[in-house]
Amino acid sequence: MLNNATIDKLITMKLKVMADAYIVQEQDPSYRGIEFSDRLAMLVDAQYNQRQDNRMKRLVKAAALDQPDASVMNIDYHSGRNLDRRMIQKLATCEYIVDSLNIFITGATGSGKTYLACALAMEALKQYITVKYVRLSDFLLESTVAWDEKRYDKVLQTYAKPRLLIIDEWLAMTPDANDLHAIKELIHRRRRKSSTIFCSQVLKEGWYQALGGANTEAEAILDRITYDGYEINIEYTDPAKAVSMRKIYSRLKPID
Repeated sequence: MLNNATIDKLITMKLKVMADAYIVQEQDPSYRGIEFSDRLAMLVDAQYNQRQDNRMKRLVKAAALDQPDASVMNIDYHSGRNLDRRMIQKLATCEYIVDSLNIFITGATGSGKTYLACALAMEALKQYITVKYVRLSDFLLESTVAWDEKRYDKVLQTYAKPRLLIIDEWLAMTPDANDLHAIKELIHRRRRKSSTIFCSQVLKEGWYQALGGANTEAEAILDRITYDGYEINIEYTDPAKAVSMRKIYSRLKPID
């Protein structure tokens, strides 16, 4: 027999999923032969799983990934891109985040840099690790506006706080002096506390020049990131047969 008072109390305590599961148990005769402790465990599991589900959805939304459908399981190793499967499987464990190490993903346009970064980010989200995605140009524009509106520190904190940050289109343009300061400040706040995935069309050895060459800001930025991380250069073994990974991965997107 349903105990309406118990159901009302569960709902009042914001345990609606448990209340719904309790109603199902009371109305289904097959549950009557199950031990009380087992039935209680089922009710708790229903509520717990729902809360974990909601938590995951919040984290995914906050991450604002460019490709939230990306998956390590769907990474293409057969398009002649010379990807190291073992390294990617190792990175998928997220141990690099525990050790506060970075990942540097370089390659030409359409080589799948962003997809790989987002796939690794999804593995972090599955472990309830906070993630944030941003294009470098968007971060710099937001920083400039925030400086004028006197909320610069708040914006920096938005990108400094997540345990994993993806900076896409890294050094696609040469930053000016103000930009360099913002980048250095962000990197400094994240150093040895969190991990960053840098996605860039510029090979790592060209970053110094891309940052403007001989200046103390460029040296400080590179000094804080280049010695602690994994390098993945996505390079086609036969450039003549190169195919855009946007075309490959677009086939994996769910159809509404």
